[in-house]
Amino acid sequence: AAPLDSEANNQNETSQDTEAGGYLPFLSTLAGTDSSGCSFTPYSPAPVPLEQFAEWDPSVAMVYRYRQQQSVNLGSWFVQEQWMNPSLFTCAAGAQQAELDVAQGWGGVSNARQVLERHWDEWITESDFKYLASIGINTVRLPIGYWNLGPVYCEGTVFEPVSDVYANSWPRVVRAINWAAKYGLGVLVDLHGAPGSQNGQAHGGTSDGQQNLFNSDNNMQLTVNILTYLTQQFVKVNNVVGIELLNEPTNVDILPAFYTSTLETLRQVSHEAATFPFYINDAYDLSRFADYISTRHDFVVLDHHSYFVFDDNSQNTPASQLTMSLAPGQGSLSEQLAAVANEGRRNLVIDEWSCALSSQSLSNASDPAEARRDFCTGQMESYANATAGWSFWSLKTENCDDDDNWCFVHAVGNSLPSTFFSYPNISLGNLSLEEPASAPLNPDQAYLTFGTTMPLGSGFDSSMADEWLASMVELTPEQAAISRGYSDGWSAAKTFAAMSGSRLGFTGQFMTDALASMGGQIVRGDEQYYKSWF
Repeated sequence: AAPLDSEANNQNETSQDTEAGGYLPFLSTLAGTDSSGCSFTPYSPAPVPLEQFAEWDPSVAMVYRYRQQQSVNLGSWFVQEQWMNPSLFTCAAGAQQAELDVAQGWGGVSNARQVLERHWDEWITESDFKYLASIGINTVRLPIGYWNLGPVYCEGTVFEPVSDVYANSWPRVVRAINWAAKYGLGVLVDLHGAPGSQNGQAHGGTSDGQQNLFNSDNNMQLTVNILTYLTQQFVKVNNVVGIELLNEPTNVDILPAFYTSTLETLRQVSHEAATFPFYINDAYDLSRFADYISTRHDFVVLDHHSYFVFDDNSQNTPASQLTMSLAPGQGSLSEQLAAVANEGRRNLVIDEWSCALSSQSLSNASDPAEARRDFCTGQMESYANATAGWSFWSLKTENCDDDDNWCFVHAVGNSLPSTFFSYPNISLGNLSLEEPASAPLNPDQAYLTFGTTMPLGSGFDSSMADEWLASMVELTPEQAAISRGYSDGWSAAKTFAAMSGSRLGFTGQFMTDALASMGGQIVRGDEQYYKSWF
């Protein structure tokens, strides 16, 4: 999430709703700055079972993981942020800003667990996933904290005294991933809060301002242990598109080394983990980590967050000028992003951005709503064209109906388009956009796995390619590379489109991995011809 102190300035806090009956009133002695009487509704739901994931299918997982992403963050669901849902903090402890404050508040662990379990069950529900799929969103970013893995992973951390609050959290995380799978949505699991805190921000779980991850060998090892567990659990889950190692870490000197050593450990978890997508955040230093990505060849994705409301320059720049800075052109943001993406096999995403503008940016706009719409849509188009995907922050806030800055649900059809499909202006014929991702492909739809030339569907009738493919023995190595690149490119396009109208997003990584799987079928030095004709 973006810096909390700045975000809060753009929100109107609301008080917790109350209703007659059913409340257990008590004096909140732990509420820190809130000494008023508090009440909460007892909550005793049926246990949420720990569900199984769908059977592992590498061909389905491939499409989820390599496709272009239109995504939304599920913020303040498992990692609480006061500015997004202030009513959850009315009886929180301490500074009343972060997850730990909620867990330490509400009159005790039992009460806090009931409050949070109700929140996990009601803040975002299965219907939200269905809605997102219906408008063309194909991925969600799921921020979690290490505490959500359960009491065992809280041991030795500041969450240990309140670890029982999270006894039933992990099954709900699993349920969220399965809800997403039901509607063909990929999930990027984002470690938003790490032991010791990677940034000292409230959205990392604590409100004391302390950043104690990178100055503690123990906390760094705990973080690697947590990421190892997540990898073990999710590497063979079809719709998990990746794991983000850390959210917005402080840009410390040892950050690249931490990423490198952690990735080396995670790659060794299993055979599948060797090629699994791992995401790293650039700590708001795009150029530093662009070089990092470009020197690697494995599936590592750079996540850059883009906001125009927190620094003085952006706050004092008219919305129209901010919008112009997004348009293609020399020196524009879109050109900078495209350059980074091209250097790094297109392994770049903008996984936090919003419609947020300062009042100064809109002060001289003749039509503020139109100015915001141009700005917000301009961002979306720039990120989609230059990178492999974007993720809006965030799905909802507590005052969503009045939130022009941060609420995706409110922005749809207002500051943003009404739909977000990968192929918005064409008919895909018998390729249903509503077909679940787990549904088998029709017989005339292509099928692709790395290292094979896949059968082409009946719709493919390129005579030139047919002739080339029929006479492979007569081709020069250069022609063979061109032919294979053209064939694989067409096959990939159809395979991706066959699954809910997807299209390839991580193009460079896909080609790199495809070439690696061929075992020398393309003559060394001719890879450029394969890639050019893909």
